[in-house]
Amino acid sequence: MKTKISDVIVPEVFNPYVVQRTMKLSALYNSGIISNNPELDKLASSGGTTINMPYWEDLDGEDEVLTDDGALTPGKITAGQDVAVLLMRGKAWSANDLAKALSGSDPMAAIGDLVAEYRARRMQTTLINVLNGAFGAENMTNKVLDISAKTASAINGETFLDALQLMGDAKDKLTGVIMHSATETQLRKNNLIQTELDSNNKPISLFMEKRVIVDDSCPYSDGTYTTYLFGQGAIGLGNGAAPVPTETDRDSLAGDDILINRWHNILHPRGVKWIGSAAGSSPTNAELAIGTNWSRVYEDKAIRMVKFVHKL
Repeated sequence: MKTKISDVIVPEVFNPYVVQRTMKLSALYNSGIISNNPELDKLASSGGTTINMPYWEDLDGEDEVLTDDGALTPGKITAGQDVAVLLMRGKAWSANDLAKALSGSDPMAAIGDLVAEYRARRMQTTLINVLNGAFGAENMTNKVLDISAKTASAINGETFLDALQLMGDAKDKLTGVIMHSATETQLRKNNLIQTELDSNNKPISLFMEKRVIVDDSCPYSDGTYTTYLFGQGAIGLGNGAAPVPTETDRDSLAGDDILINRWHNILHPRGVKWIGSAAGSSPTNAELAIGTNWSRVYEDKAIRMVKFVHKL
């Protein structure tokens, strides 16, 4: 008797497995660039299409000399507000696509791995679009170094240090870099990529002591490449809950079993708020990539991201 998807998928087990497995498979999550916590999960499940995230502005003003005949003048502590947008996505597959998985010893885990791997790839693609939009904001120019039109236009140790310098004395907060595979290949040719073992004895690549993540979604056009530098927790991830995250269906006439997966999450560059609107219930990747939909709210050094545009 043919095994049906509905026979092996238990939504109550499948849903959390896919969420946890997606994070485990994400190189950006494992590097610490994307961070998740219960508060963000709660915000992602709180309802509404945008999520307000208040924060305290840093303290400023001159200090005062203490005297015995006067009092200190209290300054104000002011609050600001970051705003994230809820991403509501979904995908359906027919049994033909998952037939191979159904032959596994644990078919639900096998299907879950396929879905998690898909979602990890899509999360990375979505993040690149978020970054394209965030760095395209009018008040984010101080976070972008573009050397593509200069005589010394290639990425190397020296120009990379120039990109780091956009963070000033906070540059040590940048710990990772995501780049196009062609950029990584050129750096390897120049003997600038080192390989080390992480705590799990798995090899990781480093460039200028920064962990390297390779993704061909990084912008590329006519020999010009974009590389992004990140610090720990630069991107906040909140895993929400779609009303019906997983369900199965069957097209009896066609003989096809169908698996449907839906997810709600926050994938937010901390300190750059969403000010745009979506044509539908949630922004598409193309809408996320529009600079006028974003605006910086943190001070420059508090935003643990830099955009570096260069040639090879």
